[in-house]
Amino acid sequence: MKSKGKVLALVLLFSVLISMLGCTVIPGGNTADPQTGGNATNDTSGAVEQTKGFQTTFGSRNFGDTTITVEVFDRSNAPEGSTVVDNKWVDYINESMGKVGIKVQFVAVPRSEEVSKVQLMMASGTGPDLMLSYTSAVVEGFYNDGGTVDLAPYIDGADQARNLKQYISEQCLNVGRNAQNELWGVAAKRSTTARQNLFIRKDWLDALGLAIPTTVDELYHVLDQFKNNNPEGKTNVIASSFATCNSGYPAGVMSYAFMKSVMDETTFNINSGSTTDLIYTDDGFAEYMRFMNKLYNNGLIDTEYYVNNDFGQTVKEYFVNGQLGCFEEGVNYNVDNLRGSLLQNLKASNPNAEFISISPMKNVNGGKVYNNGYPVNGAFVFVPKTCKNVEAAVTYLDWMATKEGGFAIFHGFEGEHFKYDDAGTPCIIDTQYNAADKDWTRHDLFLVGNQGYYQTTEEFAKATSKELPGFEQYVLNNYENATVGIVKNETTFTAPTYTKMNAEISLIQDEYFVKLITGSAESFDKTLAEFKEKLKNLDYDKIIQERTEHYK
Repeated sequence: MKSKGKVLALVLLFSVLISMLGCTVIPGGNTADPQTGGNATNDTSGAVEQTKGFQTTFGSRNFGDTTITVEVFDRSNAPEGSTVVDNKWVDYINESMGKVGIKVQFVAVPRSEEVSKVQLMMASGTGPDLMLSYTSAVVEGFYNDGGTVDLAPYIDGADQARNLKQYISEQCLNVGRNAQNELWGVAAKRSTTARQNLFIRKDWLDALGLAIPTTVDELYHVLDQFKNNNPEGKTNVIASSFATCNSGYPAGVMSYAFMKSVMDETTFNINSGSTTDLIYTDDGFAEYMRFMNKLYNNGLIDTEYYVNNDFGQTVKEYFVNGQLGCFEEGVNYNVDNLRGSLLQNLKASNPNAEFISISPMKNVNGGKVYNNGYPVNGAFVFVPKTCKNVEAAVTYLDWMATKEGGFAIFHGFEGEHFKYDDAGTPCIIDTQYNAADKDWTRHDLFLVGNQGYYQTTEEFAKATSKELPGFEQYVLNNYENATVGIVKNETTFTAPTYTKMNAEISLIQDEYFVKLITGSAESFDKTLAEFKEKLKNLDYDKIIQERTEHYK
Protein backbone atom coordinates (compact mmCIF):
# COMPACT_ATOMS: atom_id res chain seq x y z
CA MET A 1 0.00 0.00 0.00
CA LYS A 2 2.82 2.36 0.86
CA SER A 3 4.52 1.70 -2.50
CA LYS A 4 1.24 2.27 -4.34
CA GLY A 5 0.77 5.53 -2.46
CA LYS A 6 4.24 6.66 -3.44
CA VAL A 7 3.59 5.80 -7.09
CA LEU A 8 0.29 7.68 -7.04
CA ALA A 9 1.96 10.70 -5.48
CA LEU A 10 4.67 10.66 -8.15
CA VAL A 11 2.07 10.37 -10.91
CA LEU A 12 0.15 13.34 -9.51
CA LEU A 13 3.33 15.37 -9.17
CA PHE A 14 4.37 14.48 -12.74
CA SER A 15 0.93 15.52 -14.02
CA VAL A 16 1.18 18.89 -12.28
CA LEU A 17 4.65 19.48 -13.72
CA ILE A 18 3.47 18.58 -17.24
CA SER A 19 0.54 21.00 -16.97
CA MET A 20 2.85 23.74 -15.75
CA LEU A 21 5.38 23.21 -18.54
CA GLY A 22 2.80 22.62 -21.22
CA CYS A 23 1.05 25.96 -21.02
CA THR A 24 2.57 29.36 -20.53
CA VAL A 25 0.72 32.52 -19.66
CA ILE A 26 0.36 35.27 -22.25
CA PRO A 27 -0.11 38.80 -20.90
CA GLY A 28 -3.76 39.74 -21.04
CA GLY A 29 -5.04 36.52 -19.52
CA ASN A 30 -4.78 34.16 -22.51
CA THR A 31 -2.55 31.10 -22.66
CA ALA A 32 -0.39 29.63 -25.37
CA ASP A 33 0.78 26.13 -26.13
CA PRO A 34 4.55 26.39 -26.66
CA GLN A 35 4.51 23.38 -28.97
CA THR A 36 1.93 24.78 -31.39
CA GLY A 37 2.21 28.49 -30.67
CA GLY A 38 -1.57 28.46 -30.33
CA ASN A 39 -3.71 30.76 -28.26
CA ALA A 40 -6.30 29.64 -25.80
CA THR A 41 -9.12 32.17 -26.02
CA ASN A 42 -12.21 32.22 -23.82
CA ASP A 43 -15.55 31.83 -25.59
CA THR A 44 -18.87 33.18 -24.21
CA SER A 45 -19.53 29.97 -22.23
CA GLY A 46 -16.21 30.23 -20.40
CA ALA A 47 -14.77 27.15 -22.12
CA VAL A 48 -11.23 27.39 -23.45
CA GLU A 49 -10.75 26.75 -27.17
CA GLN A 50 -7.30 26.27 -28.69
CA THR A 51 -6.66 28.13 -31.94
CA LYS A 52 -3.80 27.42 -34.30
CA GLY A 53 -1.15 30.12 -34.19
CA PHE A 54 -1.17 33.57 -32.68
CA GLN A 55 -3.95 35.92 -33.78
CA THR A 56 -2.25 38.93 -35.34
CA THR A 57 -4.44 39.72 -38.35
CA PHE A 58 -6.31 42.93 -37.57
CA GLY A 59 -9.92 42.17 -36.59
CA SER A 60 -9.34 38.50 -35.76
CA ARG A 61 -9.18 39.14 -32.04
CA ASN A 62 -10.25 41.74 -29.49
CA PHE A 63 -7.54 42.51 -26.95
CA GLY A 64 -9.91 43.89 -24.32
CA ASP A 65 -8.03 46.84 -22.88
CA THR A 66 -4.38 46.55 -23.93
CA THR A 67 -1.92 49.41 -24.26
CA ILE A 68 1.09 49.27 -26.56
CA THR A 69 3.87 51.84 -26.93
CA VAL A 70 5.31 52.81 -30.32
CA GLU A 71 8.43 54.78 -31.25
CA VAL A 72 7.97 57.76 -33.55
CA PHE A 73 10.69 59.98 -35.00
CA ASP A 74 10.62 63.62 -33.93
CA ARG A 75 11.92 65.97 -36.63
CA SER A 76 10.96 69.14 -34.70
CA ASN A 77 8.55 70.03 -37.50
CA ALA A 78 5.16 69.74 -35.79
CA PRO A 79 2.78 72.63 -36.53
CA GLU A 80 1.66 74.88 -33.69
CA GLY A 81 -0.79 73.12 -31.41
CA SER A 82 0.46 69.63 -32.25
CA THR A 83 3.31 67.33 -31.27
CA VAL A 84 4.47 64.04 -32.76
CA VAL A 85 2.77 62.20 -29.88
CA ASP A 86 -0.44 64.25 -29.71
CA ASN A 87 -2.18 65.19 -32.93
CA LYS A 88 -5.10 64.46 -35.22
CA TRP A 89 -3.51 61.32 -36.65
CA VAL A 90 -2.63 59.87 -33.27
CA ASP A 91 -6.31 60.28 -32.40
CA TYR A 92 -7.30 58.55 -35.65
CA ILE A 93 -4.97 55.65 -34.88
CA ASN A 94 -6.44 55.18 -31.41
CA GLU A 95 -9.99 55.44 -32.70
CA SER A 96 -9.26 52.66 -35.21
CA MET A 97 -7.24 50.42 -32.88
CA GLY A 98 -9.83 50.89 -30.15
CA LYS A 99 -12.15 48.69 -32.24
CA VAL A 100 -9.97 45.72 -31.31
CA GLY A 101 -9.21 46.80 -27.76
CA ILE A 102 -5.76 48.33 -28.32
CA LYS A 103 -4.63 51.75 -27.11
CA VAL A 104 -1.49 53.22 -28.69
CA GLN A 105 0.90 55.54 -26.87
CA PHE A 106 3.78 57.09 -28.79
CA VAL A 107 7.34 57.64 -27.61
CA ALA A 108 9.22 60.42 -29.42
CA VAL A 109 12.85 59.90 -30.49
CA PRO A 110 14.81 62.68 -32.26
CA ARG A 111 15.48 61.53 -35.84
CA SER A 112 19.04 62.83 -35.68
CA GLU A 113 19.74 60.69 -32.59
CA GLU A 114 18.00 57.54 -33.81
CA VAL A 115 20.75 54.98 -33.18
CA SER A 116 22.11 56.36 -29.91
CA LYS A 117 18.66 56.75 -28.34
CA VAL A 118 17.56 53.28 -29.42
CA GLN A 119 20.75 51.77 -28.01
CA LEU A 120 20.24 53.61 -24.73
CA MET A 121 16.62 52.45 -24.40
CA MET A 122 17.56 48.86 -25.17
CA ALA A 123 20.41 48.93 -22.65
CA SER A 124 18.16 50.33 -19.92
CA GLY A 125 15.12 48.20 -20.76
CA THR A 126 12.96 51.29 -21.27
CA GLY A 127 12.18 50.95 -24.97
CA PRO A 128 8.63 51.02 -26.32
CA ASP A 129 6.95 47.84 -27.60
CA LEU A 130 7.60 48.74 -31.24
CA MET A 131 10.99 50.27 -31.99
CA LEU A 132 12.64 51.14 -35.30
CA SER A 133 16.00 51.83 -36.86
CA TYR A 134 17.40 52.14 -40.36
CA THR A 135 20.61 50.38 -39.31
CA SER A 136 20.21 46.64 -39.86
CA ALA A 137 23.45 45.76 -38.05
CA VAL A 138 22.16 47.46 -34.92
CA VAL A 139 18.75 45.75 -35.01
CA GLU A 140 20.15 42.29 -35.77
CA GLY A 141 22.76 42.84 -33.07
CA PHE A 142 20.00 43.43 -30.51
CA TYR A 143 18.45 40.10 -31.51
CA ASN A 144 21.72 38.20 -31.42
CA ASP A 145 22.33 39.58 -27.93
CA GLY A 146 18.98 38.18 -26.80
CA GLY A 147 17.26 41.52 -26.34
CA THR A 148 14.44 41.28 -28.91
CA VAL A 149 11.63 38.91 -29.89
CA ASP A 150 11.67 36.38 -32.73
CA LEU A 151 8.61 37.55 -34.67
CA ALA A 152 8.36 34.46 -36.90
CA PRO A 153 5.81 32.68 -34.64
CA TYR A 154 3.59 35.78 -34.76
CA ILE A 155 3.76 36.39 -38.52
CA ASP A 156 4.59 33.22 -40.47
CA GLY A 157 1.37 31.25 -39.89
CA ALA A 158 -1.15 31.17 -42.74
CA ASP A 159 -3.75 33.16 -40.79
CA GLN A 160 -1.30 35.48 -39.04
CA ALA A 161 -0.59 39.09 -40.05
CA ARG A 162 -2.21 38.54 -43.45
CA ASN A 163 -2.41 42.22 -44.39
CA LEU A 164 1.21 42.84 -43.43
CA LYS A 165 2.56 39.95 -45.50
CA GLN A 166 0.42 40.84 -48.50
CA TYR A 167 1.58 44.43 -48.51
CA ILE A 168 5.31 44.18 -47.87
CA SER A 169 5.82 40.88 -49.78
CA GLU A 170 7.78 37.78 -48.82
CA GLN A 171 10.95 39.17 -50.40
CA CYS A 172 10.89 42.23 -48.18
CA LEU A 173 9.89 40.28 -45.07
CA ASN A 174 12.82 37.91 -45.52
CA VAL A 175 15.30 40.78 -45.29
CA GLY A 176 14.76 40.66 -41.54
CA ARG A 177 15.20 36.88 -41.32
CA ASN A 178 18.34 34.98 -40.36
CA ALA A 179 19.66 31.60 -41.51
CA GLN A 180 17.67 29.84 -38.78
CA ASN A 181 14.43 31.28 -40.22
CA GLU A 182 14.01 33.53 -37.20
CA LEU A 183 12.55 36.98 -37.84
CA TRP A 184 14.55 39.61 -35.95
CA GLY A 185 12.71 42.54 -37.49
CA VAL A 186 9.97 43.59 -39.88
CA ALA A 187 11.47 45.37 -42.86
CA ALA A 188 9.36 48.25 -44.17
CA LYS A 189 8.57 48.09 -47.88
CA ARG A 190 10.02 50.76 -50.13
CA SER A 191 7.71 52.25 -52.73
CA THR A 192 10.76 52.73 -54.94
CA THR A 193 14.40 51.71 -54.67
CA ALA A 194 15.53 54.99 -56.28
CA ARG A 195 18.09 56.29 -53.85
CA GLN A 196 20.13 59.33 -54.82
CA ASN A 197 20.52 62.17 -57.26
CA LEU A 198 23.46 64.21 -58.40
CA PHE A 199 22.24 67.84 -58.44
CA ILE A 200 23.81 70.83 -60.22
CA ARG A 201 23.18 74.56 -60.72
CA LYS A 202 21.92 74.56 -64.31
CA ASP A 203 21.71 78.37 -64.51
CA TRP A 204 25.42 78.60 -63.62
CA LEU A 205 26.25 76.09 -66.35
CA ASP A 206 24.31 78.14 -68.88
CA ALA A 207 25.91 81.42 -67.81
CA LEU A 208 29.38 79.88 -68.18
CA GLY A 209 28.53 78.29 -71.53
CA LEU A 210 29.14 74.80 -70.14
CA ALA A 211 27.28 71.61 -71.02
CA ILE A 212 25.90 69.21 -68.41
CA PRO A 213 28.92 67.06 -67.44
CA THR A 214 28.86 63.33 -68.15
CA THR A 215 32.39 62.32 -67.08
CA VAL A 216 34.50 62.83 -63.97
CA ASP A 217 36.93 65.12 -65.81
CA GLU A 218 34.09 67.25 -67.19
CA LEU A 219 32.56 67.51 -63.73
CA TYR A 220 35.85 68.60 -62.17
CA HIS A 221 36.19 71.36 -64.78
CA VAL A 222 32.64 72.52 -64.03
CA LEU A 223 33.29 72.63 -60.28
CA ASP A 224 36.51 74.57 -60.81
CA GLN A 225 34.61 77.13 -62.91
CA PHE A 226 31.77 77.39 -60.36
CA LYS A 227 34.30 78.27 -57.67
CA ASN A 228 36.85 80.36 -59.51
CA ASN A 229 34.80 81.99 -62.26
CA ASN A 230 31.42 82.22 -60.59
CA PRO A 231 28.84 83.83 -62.91
CA GLU A 232 27.19 85.67 -59.98
CA GLY A 233 30.53 86.94 -58.69
CA LYS A 234 30.20 85.00 -55.45
CA THR A 235 33.39 84.46 -53.43
CA ASN A 236 31.95 82.07 -50.81
CA VAL A 237 30.99 79.27 -53.22
CA ILE A 238 31.01 75.65 -52.08
CA ALA A 239 31.50 74.07 -55.49
CA SER A 240 30.55 70.55 -54.41
CA SER A 241 29.36 68.42 -51.52
CA PHE A 242 29.50 64.64 -51.77
CA ALA A 243 28.21 62.01 -49.37
CA THR A 244 31.58 60.75 -48.22
CA CYS A 245 32.19 64.10 -46.50
CA ASN A 246 29.71 62.68 -44.00
CA SER A 247 31.72 59.55 -43.24
CA GLY A 248 28.85 57.63 -41.69
CA TYR A 249 26.90 57.81 -44.96
CA PRO A 250 26.97 54.88 -47.40
CA ALA A 251 28.96 55.26 -50.59
CA GLY A 252 27.18 57.88 -52.67
CA VAL A 253 26.34 57.76 -56.35
CA MET A 254 29.44 59.82 -57.20
CA SER A 255 31.67 56.98 -55.98
CA TYR A 256 30.04 54.65 -58.52
CA ALA A 257 31.90 56.54 -61.25
CA PHE A 258 35.16 55.13 -59.82
CA MET A 259 34.30 51.73 -58.32
CA LYS A 260 35.40 48.53 -60.02
CA SER A 261 33.08 46.29 -58.01
CA VAL A 262 30.02 47.56 -59.88
CA MET A 263 31.06 45.67 -63.01
CA ASP A 264 30.42 42.23 -61.48
CA GLU A 265 27.32 41.35 -59.45
CA THR A 266 28.95 38.89 -57.06
CA THR A 267 31.97 41.08 -56.46
CA PHE A 268 29.69 44.05 -55.82
CA ASN A 269 27.61 42.09 -53.32
CA ILE A 270 30.71 40.90 -51.47
CA ASN A 271 32.38 44.30 -51.32
CA SER A 272 29.50 46.69 -50.78
CA GLY A 273 28.30 45.93 -47.29
CA SER A 274 29.55 49.35 -46.19
CA THR A 275 31.84 52.13 -47.34
CA THR A 276 34.51 50.56 -45.14
CA ASP A 277 34.24 47.31 -47.08
CA LEU A 278 34.84 49.25 -50.28
CA ILE A 279 37.90 51.13 -49.05
CA TYR A 280 39.32 47.75 -48.01
CA THR A 281 38.54 45.82 -51.17
CA ASP A 282 37.92 48.11 -54.15
CA ASP A 283 40.86 50.03 -55.63
CA GLY A 284 38.36 52.13 -57.55
CA PHE A 285 36.77 53.40 -54.35
CA ALA A 286 40.24 54.37 -53.14
CA GLU A 287 40.58 56.43 -56.33
CA TYR A 288 37.28 58.09 -55.52
CA MET A 289 38.74 59.09 -52.16
CA ARG A 290 41.78 60.45 -53.98
CA PHE A 291 39.37 62.54 -56.10
CA MET A 292 37.79 63.86 -52.90
CA ASN A 293 41.27 64.73 -51.66
CA LYS A 294 41.89 66.71 -54.86
CA LEU A 295 38.62 68.60 -54.43
CA TYR A 296 39.49 69.45 -50.84
CA ASN A 297 43.02 70.62 -51.54
CA ASN A 298 41.75 72.86 -54.33
CA GLY A 299 39.02 74.42 -52.22
CA LEU A 300 36.09 72.85 -54.07
CA ILE A 301 34.40 71.32 -51.01
CA ASP A 302 33.71 72.80 -47.58
CA THR A 303 37.10 73.01 -45.88
CA GLU A 304 35.50 72.78 -42.42
CA TYR A 305 33.11 69.90 -43.12
CA TYR A 306 34.72 67.53 -40.62
CA VAL A 307 33.92 69.72 -37.58
CA ASN A 308 30.28 70.11 -38.56
CA ASN A 309 27.91 68.23 -36.25
CA ASP A 310 24.91 68.66 -38.54
CA PHE A 311 26.27 68.21 -42.04
CA GLY A 312 22.84 67.79 -43.62
CA GLN A 313 21.55 71.08 -42.24
CA THR A 314 24.66 72.89 -43.49
CA VAL A 315 24.11 71.57 -47.02
CA LYS A 316 20.57 72.96 -46.91
CA GLU A 317 21.88 76.36 -45.85
CA TYR A 318 24.48 76.39 -48.63
CA PHE A 319 21.73 75.47 -51.12
CA VAL A 320 19.20 78.12 -50.07
CA ASN A 321 21.90 80.79 -49.73
CA GLY A 322 22.97 80.20 -53.32
CA GLN A 323 26.49 79.04 -52.36
CA LEU A 324 26.27 75.43 -53.51
CA GLY A 325 27.09 74.39 -57.06
CA CYS A 326 26.81 70.60 -57.10
CA PHE A 327 25.98 67.93 -54.56
CA GLU A 328 24.60 64.43 -54.12
CA GLU A 329 21.73 63.67 -51.79
CA GLY A 330 18.58 61.63 -51.45
CA VAL A 331 16.40 61.31 -54.52
CA ASN A 332 14.17 64.36 -55.13
CA TYR A 333 16.04 66.32 -52.47
CA ASN A 334 16.01 69.60 -54.40
CA VAL A 335 12.23 70.11 -54.30
CA ASP A 336 10.91 67.70 -51.66
CA ASN A 337 8.84 69.59 -49.09
CA LEU A 338 9.85 67.11 -46.39
CA ARG A 339 13.48 68.22 -46.89
CA GLY A 340 12.59 71.90 -46.81
CA SER A 341 11.44 72.76 -50.35
CA LEU A 342 14.97 73.97 -51.07
CA LEU A 343 14.63 75.02 -54.71
CA GLN A 344 11.34 76.72 -53.98
CA ASN A 345 13.06 78.77 -51.25
CA LEU A 346 16.06 79.55 -53.44
CA LYS A 347 13.77 80.77 -56.22
CA ALA A 348 12.02 83.10 -53.78
CA SER A 349 15.23 85.16 -53.62
CA ASN A 350 16.60 84.26 -57.05
CA PRO A 351 13.81 83.40 -59.52
CA ASN A 352 16.32 82.46 -62.23
CA ALA A 353 18.10 79.85 -60.11
CA GLU A 354 17.87 76.28 -61.43
CA PHE A 355 19.07 73.30 -59.40
CA ILE A 356 18.35 70.15 -61.39
CA SER A 357 19.25 66.48 -61.13
CA ILE A 358 21.50 64.92 -63.76
CA SER A 359 22.58 61.42 -64.71
CA PRO A 360 25.47 59.90 -62.71
CA MET A 361 28.94 60.29 -64.20
CA LYS A 362 30.26 57.56 -66.48
CA ASN A 363 32.44 55.00 -64.76
CA VAL A 364 36.15 55.66 -65.39
CA ASN A 365 36.79 51.94 -65.79
CA GLY A 366 34.55 51.30 -68.77
CA GLY A 367 32.35 54.26 -69.54
CA LYS A 368 29.04 52.81 -68.36
CA VAL A 369 26.64 54.63 -66.04
CA TYR A 370 25.97 52.96 -62.70
CA ASN A 371 23.37 54.07 -60.19
CA ASN A 372 23.02 53.12 -56.55
CA GLY A 373 19.65 51.86 -55.36
CA TYR A 374 18.14 51.08 -52.02
CA PRO A 375 17.34 47.51 -51.07
CA VAL A 376 13.66 46.59 -51.19
CA ASN A 377 13.31 47.60 -47.54
CA GLY A 378 13.68 50.77 -45.54
CA ALA A 379 13.59 50.97 -41.75
CA PHE A 380 13.36 47.91 -39.52
CA VAL A 381 10.67 47.58 -36.86
CA PHE A 382 11.51 45.30 -33.94
CA VAL A 383 10.04 44.26 -30.59
CA PRO A 384 12.16 44.24 -27.41
CA LYS A 385 11.62 41.43 -24.93
CA THR A 386 10.25 43.97 -22.46
CA CYS A 387 7.09 44.10 -24.60
CA LYS A 388 4.14 42.76 -22.60
CA ASN A 389 1.90 41.83 -25.51
CA VAL A 390 3.66 40.94 -28.75
CA GLU A 391 0.40 39.87 -30.41
CA ALA A 392 -1.09 43.32 -29.94
CA ALA A 393 2.09 44.99 -31.25
CA VAL A 394 2.14 42.84 -34.40
CA THR A 395 -1.60 43.39 -34.88
CA TYR A 396 -0.88 47.13 -34.97
CA LEU A 397 1.67 46.56 -37.75
CA ASP A 398 -0.89 44.44 -39.61
CA TRP A 399 -3.43 47.30 -39.42
CA MET A 400 -0.78 49.68 -40.75
CA ALA A 401 -0.67 47.57 -43.92
CA THR A 402 -4.39 48.12 -44.66
CA LYS A 403 -6.10 50.84 -46.65
CA GLU A 404 -7.83 52.09 -43.50
CA GLY A 405 -4.46 52.13 -41.75
CA GLY A 406 -1.28 53.02 -43.62
CA PHE A 407 -3.01 54.31 -46.75
CA ALA A 408 -5.13 56.76 -44.74
CA ILE A 409 -2.16 57.79 -42.57
CA PHE A 410 -0.10 58.57 -45.66
CA HIS A 411 -2.63 59.87 -48.20
CA GLY A 412 -5.36 61.12 -45.91
CA PHE A 413 -9.04 60.94 -46.79
CA GLU A 414 -10.63 61.05 -50.23
CA GLY A 415 -12.32 64.39 -50.82
CA GLU A 416 -10.38 66.12 -48.05
CA HIS A 417 -6.75 65.39 -48.91
CA PHE A 418 -6.82 63.72 -52.32
CA LYS A 419 -8.93 62.63 -55.24
CA TYR A 420 -8.38 59.75 -57.65
CA ASP A 421 -7.46 60.42 -61.27
CA ASP A 422 -8.72 58.33 -64.16
CA ALA A 423 -5.96 55.77 -63.59
CA GLY A 424 -6.89 55.40 -59.91
CA THR A 425 -3.82 57.27 -58.65
CA PRO A 426 -4.41 59.37 -55.51
CA CYS A 427 -3.70 63.02 -56.37
CA ILE A 428 -3.60 65.76 -53.75
CA ILE A 429 -6.20 68.51 -53.65
CA ASP A 430 -4.41 71.24 -51.68
CA THR A 431 -0.64 71.01 -51.09
CA GLN A 432 -0.51 73.61 -48.34
CA TYR A 433 -3.41 72.06 -46.46
CA ASN A 434 -1.85 68.61 -46.61
CA ALA A 435 1.57 69.90 -45.55
CA ALA A 436 0.13 71.41 -42.39
CA ASP A 437 -2.41 68.69 -41.68
CA LYS A 438 -0.55 65.41 -42.24
CA ASP A 439 2.57 65.48 -44.41
CA TRP A 440 4.83 66.52 -41.54
CA THR A 441 4.13 63.26 -39.67
CA ARG A 442 2.88 60.72 -42.22
CA HIS A 443 6.27 59.21 -43.07
CA ASP A 444 7.09 58.59 -39.42
CA LEU A 445 3.73 57.12 -38.44
CA PHE A 446 3.62 54.73 -41.41
CA LEU A 447 5.94 52.09 -39.97
CA VAL A 448 5.58 49.31 -42.55
CA GLY A 449 6.33 51.40 -45.62
CA ASN A 450 8.94 53.86 -46.74
CA GLN A 451 8.06 56.80 -49.00
CA GLY A 452 4.37 56.06 -49.04
CA TYR A 453 1.61 53.50 -49.47
CA TYR A 454 1.77 52.57 -53.17
CA GLN A 455 1.44 49.36 -55.12
CA THR A 456 3.83 50.18 -58.02
CA THR A 457 6.83 52.44 -58.61
CA GLU A 458 4.99 54.12 -61.49
CA GLU A 459 2.06 54.99 -59.23
CA PHE A 460 4.53 56.32 -56.67
CA ALA A 461 6.38 58.63 -59.09
CA LYS A 462 3.19 60.02 -60.60
CA ALA A 463 1.47 60.61 -57.27
CA THR A 464 4.61 62.13 -55.76
CA SER A 465 4.93 64.60 -58.63
CA LYS A 466 1.34 65.74 -58.06
CA GLU A 467 2.27 66.76 -54.52
CA LEU A 468 4.39 69.62 -55.84
CA PRO A 469 2.31 71.78 -58.21
CA GLY A 470 4.59 73.70 -60.55
CA PHE A 471 7.48 71.34 -59.87
CA GLU A 472 6.00 68.11 -61.22
CA GLN A 473 8.58 67.74 -63.97
CA TYR A 474 11.45 68.16 -61.52
CA VAL A 475 10.09 65.21 -59.55
CA LEU A 476 9.65 62.99 -62.60
CA ASN A 477 13.15 63.89 -63.84
CA ASN A 478 14.64 63.20 -60.42
CA TYR A 479 13.25 59.68 -60.23
CA GLU A 480 14.25 59.01 -63.83
CA ASN A 481 17.84 60.13 -63.18
CA ALA A 482 17.97 58.08 -59.99
CA THR A 483 17.22 54.90 -61.94
CA VAL A 484 19.04 55.51 -65.23
CA GLY A 485 21.87 53.19 -66.27
CA ILE A 486 22.72 50.00 -64.39
CA VAL A 487 21.20 50.13 -60.92
CA LYS A 488 23.13 48.36 -58.16
CA ASN A 489 20.86 47.78 -55.19
CA GLU A 490 22.37 47.97 -51.74
CA THR A 491 22.91 44.57 -50.17
CA THR A 492 21.15 43.54 -46.97
CA PHE A 493 23.44 40.83 -45.56
CA THR A 494 25.47 41.82 -42.53
CA ALA A 495 28.57 39.75 -41.77
CA PRO A 496 28.44 38.47 -38.15
CA THR A 497 31.95 39.75 -37.47
CA TYR A 498 30.98 43.20 -38.74
CA THR A 499 28.05 43.26 -36.32
CA LYS A 500 30.44 42.33 -33.52
CA MET A 501 33.14 44.85 -34.46
CA ASN A 502 30.87 47.64 -35.76
CA ALA A 503 31.62 50.20 -33.03
CA GLU A 504 35.40 49.88 -33.37
CA ILE A 505 35.22 49.93 -37.18
CA SER A 506 33.09 53.09 -37.16
CA LEU A 507 35.60 54.94 -35.01
CA ILE A 508 38.50 54.03 -37.32
CA GLN A 509 36.44 54.92 -40.39
CA ASP A 510 35.52 58.35 -39.04
CA GLU A 511 39.16 59.10 -38.27
CA TYR A 512 40.68 57.93 -41.53
CA PHE A 513 38.07 59.24 -43.94
CA VAL A 514 38.91 62.71 -42.67
CA LYS A 515 42.64 62.02 -42.96
CA LEU A 516 42.27 60.71 -46.52
CA ILE A 517 40.24 63.70 -47.69
CA THR A 518 42.09 66.49 -45.87
CA GLY A 519 45.68 65.25 -46.03
CA SER A 520 48.20 66.25 -48.67
CA ALA A 521 48.13 64.49 -52.03
CA GLU A 522 51.61 63.14 -51.30
CA SER A 523 50.50 61.48 -48.03
CA PHE A 524 47.39 59.81 -49.49
CA ASP A 525 48.89 56.38 -50.26
CA LYS A 526 50.60 56.12 -46.88
CA THR A 527 47.39 57.06 -45.05
CA LEU A 528 45.39 54.56 -47.09
CA ALA A 529 47.84 51.78 -46.20
CA GLU A 530 47.61 52.67 -42.50
CA PHE A 531 43.81 52.62 -42.68
CA LYS A 532 43.72 49.19 -44.29
CA GLU A 533 46.18 47.81 -41.74
CA LYS A 534 44.00 48.99 -38.86
CA LEU A 535 40.97 47.40 -40.50
CA LYS A 536 42.90 44.17 -40.95
CA ASN A 537 43.60 44.17 -37.21
CA LEU A 538 39.83 44.46 -36.64
CA ASP A 539 39.24 41.11 -38.41
CA TYR A 540 38.30 42.68 -41.75
CA ASP A 541 39.63 39.68 -43.65
CA LYS A 542 37.13 37.57 -41.74
CA ILE A 543 34.32 40.01 -42.59
CA ILE A 544 35.07 39.77 -46.30
CA GLN A 545 35.35 35.98 -46.05
CA GLU A 546 31.90 35.80 -44.41
CA ARG A 547 30.43 37.98 -47.13
CA THR A 548 32.17 35.87 -49.79
CA GLU A 549 30.74 32.64 -48.36
CA HIS A 550 27.26 34.17 -48.21
CA TYR A 551 27.17 35.54 -51.75
CA LYS A 552 28.99 32.69 -53.45
